[in-house]
Amino acid sequence: MDRKLIRSGNGWCIYMNNTIIDLLGLNPETDLIKYTVENDKLIISKSNKKRIDK
Repeated sequence: MDRKLIRSGNGWCIYMNNTIIDLLGLNPETDLIKYTVENDKLIISKSNKKRIDK
């Protein structure tokens, strides 16, 4: 799936649809994501940590 980047302040965002969120088992209200770069690939996974701003 190809996606464009969206401008957000001084950075850029990646829009994630509900299918990807469901496949990762994420609850956007409470979960965090972890991202790493390996061999020119961005890897997004569910973090073991929870959001503390809620």
